[in-house]
Amino acid sequence: MRTGEHLTGTDRVAEVAERLPADGYINVQGDEPFISPTAINDVSEALEFSAPDTFAVNAYTELADVGAVLDHNVVKVVITASSEALMFSRQPIPYPRGDRPKYLRQLGLYGFTGEALQHFRQLQQGPVERAEGVEMLRFVEHGHAVRMVPVLADGVAVDTPEDPARAERLLDQRN
Repeated sequence: MRTGEHLTGTDRVAEVAERLPADGYINVQGDEPFISPTAINDVSEALEFSAPDTFAVNAYTELADVGAVLDHNVVKVVITASSEALMFSRQPIPYPRGDRPKYLRQLGLYGFTGEALQHFRQLQQGPVERAEGVEMLRFVEHGHAVRMVPVLADGVAVDTPEDPARAERLLDQRN
């Protein structure tokens, strides 16, 4: 469905939700062409069974590659003991002052209720979202829960001019 101009993909999905009523909405960002159907199902199921105060469900996976941890195109997330997003950043978080922490990568795979999407459109971008360019921070900055769901991900995000070539190599390996 074609939408108007928006700041983020979530704003676009919210516009679609106004015109297409549903129990839930799954957003697979265009820069994540290798998201598995299983991961989509995991997010959908988590959305269906989330607490009523959960505004969004977002997939994540563990980062093993040090280069990816340092890459500003890879969004990292820190989660609470109850699996809610505490912070998203393009910088390596948490900072490895002592033991090497486990780094987690936020995936461009989100689940929302229609009510949450409409609320998202009413919220103003906060200073951290504007600085980081990570739209889920809009919920976090306004004190709303973003439930994080671990998924298996072996794909390549397509964020930079070099990434399509890496994606093609991955496709060739799979064929």
